[in-house]
Amino acid sequence: MLSHVTSVVLVGSEPRRVDVEAFIGGGKPKIHIVGLPDTAVREARQRVTAALKASGWSFPNRPVIVNLAPADVPKGGSAYDLPIAIAVLAAARLIPAHAARVVALGELALDGRVRAVRGGLGAARIAGELDVPCLLPPDSAAEADALGDGAHVCAVRSLGEAVAVALGEQPGAPIPELRTPETVVADLAEVRGQALVRRALEIVAAGGHHILMTGPPGGGKTMMARCLPGILPRLTGADVVETALTWAAAGLARPDPSLAPFRSPHHSASLAALIGGGSGIPVPGEAALAHNGVLFLDELGEFPVHLLDALRQPMEEGSVVVARKGASVRFATAFQLVAATNPCPCGFEGDAIKQCECSPQEVSRYKRRLSGPLLDRFDIVVPVPRVESAAMAGAPGEASVDVAQRVAAARKRQQVRGMANARMRRRHLDRLHWDDGVLQMLERAMRRSALTARGWDRVRRVASTIADLAESEVILESHIAEALAFRGQQ
Repeated sequence: MLSHVTSVVLVGSEPRRVDVEAFIGGGKPKIHIVGLPDTAVREARQRVTAALKASGWSFPNRPVIVNLAPADVPKGGSAYDLPIAIAVLAAARLIPAHAARVVALGELALDGRVRAVRGGLGAARIAGELDVPCLLPPDSAAEADALGDGAHVCAVRSLGEAVAVALGEQPGAPIPELRTPETVVADLAEVRGQALVRRALEIVAAGGHHILMTGPPGGGKTMMARCLPGILPRLTGADVVETALTWAAAGLARPDPSLAPFRSPHHSASLAALIGGGSGIPVPGEAALAHNGVLFLDELGEFPVHLLDALRQPMEEGSVVVARKGASVRFATAFQLVAATNPCPCGFEGDAIKQCECSPQEVSRYKRRLSGPLLDRFDIVVPVPRVESAAMAGAPGEASVDVAQRVAAARKRQQVRGMANARMRRRHLDRLHWDDGVLQMLERAMRRSALTARGWDRVRRVASTIADLAESEVILESHIAEALAFRGQQ
């Protein structure tokens, strides 16, 4: 007697179908779970047995083999309890065979209740592809129903209710409204002074560029970085789902699904925490969790060199492949890198008031931690000086909501071209409308300040964003001049 119920496993941020097969043979009663299960999956034997008895069914008095296919993909967690229980009931002919034509996910309590698990959104996507009902705990169903692609999501509170829904005897429990805690985002109105940095952040948000802020402590670098999600466009459509799936693969829930993610790892983070890794199926790191949002590295000079070098590929290609024994996973990493650093170990080199206490050797050693190839990948490098007392006592700056309107208008112009300016390749840049004197300006900059080939294109990308903000169809010499200034090249 054989049956199978469909479930899901997240391989990276990609939901893949899992067939939960149950076979009942002859011999002494025992349950075996195979298909690369981890400890939590193997412990389903006890939870499923107790939940079946508590729900009014007796566990088959014969050996039961449960296979989680494909068998070469590691399975983890307690989310397979519910599909295992339904598959066993169908294999034992305790419920009709057609009750197994569902996608199910959920942990079983010993009394038969169904507890929330991660991965509900992935299960809904698989159910939508198969055109079958998706049985999920109420809290998991809320996210899947709100962000899913029109799948038939049913909330079930217990094993008995799940079977009734699978048989079509009832529609399931009411799906609760998706509860998202209020996310507080810093507002640019709180920033005093720093007009140049505010302008740089607006350009960064409008074009999706990377930025490095450098200056003494207390200038507001961290605060301004935290303002960036408030002026970035809200996520929509596939971006919302893709970001939510990535967070689910890490066991996290998105506080506000439409708000651009903001991740700020500490400089003591490991390589696996930053890029992704772990035993079994690799889980996303901070670079992937910042996909479609902001990765903020505070105190950039304190990060180990090997961590910074590891970010080059994710920055340049927008994805990273994490390989482990038996599993190779690609994570999308289309983040905006925002970094802040002090000019020296004490932080006051070049400060107008406080004298630097570092020796030339210490300053040189500190700056060498930021390699040339890494610095060349920043589109904008902007100084953040000490804020003057007059600025602190002055009027509030322009609010984020007003800046966000200009950013949104610039992004709409880029949507016509098919991509954000930061993602344009050389062939795309060549097709834009350039003023007559632009080429000469770039040639002079390359001869004078050793502008690299990569830097040549990055300057053009930033200039195109400046033109978009100015609603200009032609990229002028003034736009190139401002872009060069933001790379420290006049």
